[in-house]
Amino acid sequence: MNSIDTQLANTIRLDIIEGAFEHGARLTEAKLCESYNVSRTPVRLALRRLEQEGMIRKGDGRGYVVEEITVDDIRQAVQVRGHLESLAARLMAQRDNNQQSLDQMAEAIDSIEAMTDQGRLDEEAIQIMHNANFKFHTSVLRGCGNSYVKFTCDQISHLPMLTAGTMVFDREAIEGTKGVEKTIIRLKIGNSQHRIIYAAIENRDPVRAEGMMREHSNTMLEYIEMFEQRNTKLTVRDLVSYSVQSDPQLSNPEDKS
Repeated sequence: MNSIDTQLANTIRLDIIEGAFEHGARLTEAKLCESYNVSRTPVRLALRRLEQEGMIRKGDGRGYVVEEITVDDIRQAVQVRGHLESLAARLMAQRDNNQQSLDQMAEAIDSIEAMTDQGRLDEEAIQIMHNANFKFHTSVLRGCGNSYVKFTCDQISHLPMLTAGTMVFDREAIEGTKGVEKTIIRLKIGNSQHRIIYAAIENRDPVRAEGMMREHSNTMLEYIEMFEQRNTKLTVRDLVSYSVQSDPQLSNPEDKS
């Protein structure tokens, strides 16, 4: 279970992203204690955490000021994460004794394939695929042998679309039959990339593993561009609505960070 200050930081962060606190708004301990009905200690710790993340900054005098998080910020962070995951795939392909991570990757691939073969896009299927995707990507980050790769990824994981293995669904598009079919094809293509990455790591081909992971990671940038073309006023809040959140009941406890 997360501590009270961690839960509070998560709540305040989401409120900032969703616009409850506008850019430039001043946050004080007293105000937050009253708004969230908590004591000063968890508020103080939550604020320090959010300051480290860049969500807020210390203002003149007492309190903090809400920073602006833009779609371009998310795009830049996605680029950073893509490079880190590509490096992780390369390093993992160069390592010995990574069979446990490979087994977890294979389980994730099979889980996604089972859902796409059924043509399912109900809420349960989406959640299962998302958690499998989470398992695949965290297995690479943990199996690469460089703890700083995952540590650095974790530093930006609080941002929308930046959690390991985030999957994006256009829920308007999957309401119709054609939309479901197109989405299933997209998911199958993504999972085929998983298989290529898996095979490259298993065959100790770091160049292939790195290249395919980079191509796979760039897909998230393509989604952002697609959403921008559709909505010229695309906001970070919109990106949150497209992203799937993890369900702890469906996640493998071994995959928790």
